[in-house]
Amino acid sequence: MTEPRRGRPRTPLLSRESIVAATLQVIDVDGVAAVGMRSVARALGVDAKSLYNHVDGKDGLLDAVAEHLLGGLVLPRPTGDARRDLHAIADAFRARALAHPGAAPLVLTRQLSSLEGLAPVDAVLTVLLAAGASAQESVHLLRMLLATLIGTLLREVSAAPAFGGDDGARREVLEAAGLTAVVVTAPHLAKYDRQAEFEYTVDLAITAVLHRIDLQGAE
Repeated sequence: MTEPRRGRPRTPLLSRESIVAATLQVIDVDGVAAVGMRSVARALGVDAKSLYNHVDGKDGLLDAVAEHLLGGLVLPRPTGDARRDLHAIADAFRARALAHPGAAPLVLTRQLSSLEGLAPVDAVLTVLLAAGASAQESVHLLRMLLATLIGTLLREVSAAPAFGGDDGARREVLEAAGLTAVVVTAPHLAKYDRQAEFEYTVDLAITAVLHRIDLQGAE
């Protein structure tokens, strides 16, 4: 009977895809702060040095995850209705950002120059230009829309949004501190509907953008 060959265990085949999957695994369990060459290597069962053939350190890992998530973004077909198209892009961006809530800050804050990072930018600019905004104005409006969208999504994934309650003791403390506006709005501040907040914020931002374009066109 032939004895089995002995030696070092086989190293799993590495690829950028397997590294991204392992990085997402680390993020889903322990958060973005836990990502590092060693933690991802442990998840893969390999030596950390072997990862450098595919990614350039921790920043490379984070960029790879952001590009992977943005690469899966399915942009809606334009309808010619600027309000509907901008809202559909925002919805698609939100869905992709929340696919892995722990990784959402990467999608929302990493500055990517790859095609994955530029695709949603191009989609928004296309709608703005078609709506009548100039090239320069389109860039200003794009940045405002992105800042608004990123802000509301970051709040959604890390939300501890309740600023007050409606109980009597809490009300007395707020009144004693002179926070009269907080007292009046306390029942609403204590509630946070993620979907409703997203819809409200996006609708308001798009209304402001389209109004701005109309004003520019009237000058």
